[in-house]
Amino acid sequence: MKLAALLRRLSQHKFRDTESLIRYHELLLFLRAYPHNATILRAAEKELNGFAKRAEWLSEQDIDISPLEHPEVSGIAGTPVTDTFSFYIVRWLMKHYPAQMSIYWDWFEDENSLGATWPRFIPLLTEDTFVEANIPYREWLKVVRGGRPELSWLIDRFNEMPASDAMRAELYDSQKLYVQWTPSFRASRTGLRAPARKLFYHRGQLIQRRDINLNREVVQSPPAIRKLSPKDGERALDRAREASTVRYRELYGFTHGDPKHVYRADVGRGVELFVSGLPPERRLPLRAYHSVMIFKNGIPVGYFESLTLFERMESGFNLYYTFRDGETAWLYARVLNVMHHLTGATAFTLDPYQIGYENEEGIESGAFWFYRKLGFRPTRRELLSLTKKEEQKIATRKQYRTPTKTLRELAQGPMIFQLSGTENHDWDSFQIRNVGFELRGSLNAAMALLPERVRRAKTAAAEEITYLRLMQKDKALRGKVISLGS
Repeated sequence: MKLAALLRRLSQHKFRDTESLIRYHELLLFLRAYPHNATILRAAEKELNGFAKRAEWLSEQDIDISPLEHPEVSGIAGTPVTDTFSFYIVRWLMKHYPAQMSIYWDWFEDENSLGATWPRFIPLLTEDTFVEANIPYREWLKVVRGGRPELSWLIDRFNEMPASDAMRAELYDSQKLYVQWTPSFRASRTGLRAPARKLFYHRGQLIQRRDINLNREVVQSPPAIRKLSPKDGERALDRAREASTVRYRELYGFTHGDPKHVYRADVGRGVELFVSGLPPERRLPLRAYHSVMIFKNGIPVGYFESLTLFERMESGFNLYYTFRDGETAWLYARVLNVMHHLTGATAFTLDPYQIGYENEEGIESGAFWFYRKLGFRPTRRELLSLTKKEEQKIATRKQYRTPTKTLRELAQGPMIFQLSGTENHDWDSFQIRNVGFELRGSLNAAMALLPERVRRAKTAAAEEITYLRLMQKDKALRGKVISLGS
């Protein structure tokens, strides 16, 4: 019980710098997600429940706590997040947390953007904007809002505009307004929880990457996948939006997810997946989109994004910093297992960004070798050749580590994993944007590619899985699309 004793001592300790406090916070979150036993879980939860007081105490000592708001650690209880959040997220935040929201004028720079937008709902403002300099926008806002909070009044004006939602979003986003949200404990990174039906305690070793055979894991029988009620589906999407927003992230599928089609899968070891699709009006022209929020013992630990065309799935997997020493490979395999059975995908591809292209986080985390050791291969021949040379060096030189320069070179092209028995090179040079280039960006031309039954499923079926299953039966259409995209 050395860990329990350590936690008891730390609970009495006064942390006098933000760096130490952050490390303690991340340790507690990890232990709450990966507890050894009930005693450790309760101790971690108790400390997290009072964490806002620790940040408050530091501030009272005149210690700068702004490092707690850095994107890598943001969302700690008692601290705000500030950004130019999108219209859809700000509107959602205002609906659920109006008292915690405000415009953060200290960082605002682009007054011209206000002059181009605000006259739409303050007509007399044109007396200033058309002919004057140094316009007092905040004074105008104070006069017209009649005592209401600035952001609340402004969002209502945008909602009332006689325009499409997309146009409202475009106009709002053009303002580049910084908004500050100080989340309540239960919406913070410290306190956000999903109801955990059964807790899992790690009394043994964590599952290592070397223990994962992706071919075997992906095709094994899936867990029970249960569709949630629309009310529970909306709550699941809200948790995903909270977890993303406090981390300065926004995922298209969480922002616009369809609450009527959210699925829960209990994959074991305390891990639950919440899979959501898109309503017809939010779907992409050709690929089917799904997003997945990953919870471990009720703690959000990461997310997964999939874009599927025929049997090919472009996938993005992100495990939050705090949990990357957990069972990452096993988690990834379980997500692919569920998505394989839901969508029929057998080929899983990675965009270069995922493995480090113009993404230092991917380079530092060794993303290329994480995926390579799971069975992925570069789709470009010269990068596959370089990979094999590096593998030879690793096998013959005990202390050898791939140089950062080489990792950046390896990350310049996509990677693919195909289930055993389905391997081919059909998708090696495919990019969806090439289809767009060939069709000169025309949506009508893209729709004309699809047989009528497939097209109806894309635009009107309750779920995009129906569309995918129809596509997967049409070999001629598959060949045509691959040709356009290669």
